Amino acid sequence: MTRAFVGLGSNLGERERFIRQAVEEMARMPRTQLVRVSSLYDTEPVGDQDQPSFLNAVAVLDTELKPRELLWNLQLIEKRLGRVRARRWGPRTIDLDILLYGEMVIEQEDLVIPHPELENRAFVIIPLYELDPELRLPGSGQMVKDLMKTPRKRGSVRYKGKFWF
Repeated sequence: MTRAFVGLGSNLGERERFIRQAVEEMARMPRTQLVRVSSLYDTEPVGDQDQPSFLNAVAVLDTELKPRELLWNLQLIEKRLGRVRARRWGPRTIDLDILLYGEMVIEQEDLVIPHPELENRAFVIIPLYELDPELRLPGSGQMVKDLMKTPRKRGSVRYKGKFWF
């Protein structure tokens, strides 16, 4: 089993319902066990600012799926939940990103692990810190607890509440 961290985000419709449905579907993925989900965080959009705020969380999975199989399953969940890829960083019902997959570093056209923007996004670092402050990022070797000390737009991430599953 490999430990994977998946970022979840939604800014259209009933955001919390979409996150819950995505978590429920991840828990049913083959050869995968849902370990834990961070709290929910309300976040200002990154990139295209002219859209509703996001609800974000991070899920921890133990999986036997290979990275590309995991990506395929996550994209299938997005499709089932009405995700339309109209424009980059645009509004979406659900966004599921592989943030980390064990100690692997992958750089392919359609799959980059660790997620290329992970270290720059407070809405990912804060939930990762909640889940595992001692986590070390493959490639850079940075520890999540150290990334919490670096300046970032903390005001754009607001604690929304515990995730009850």
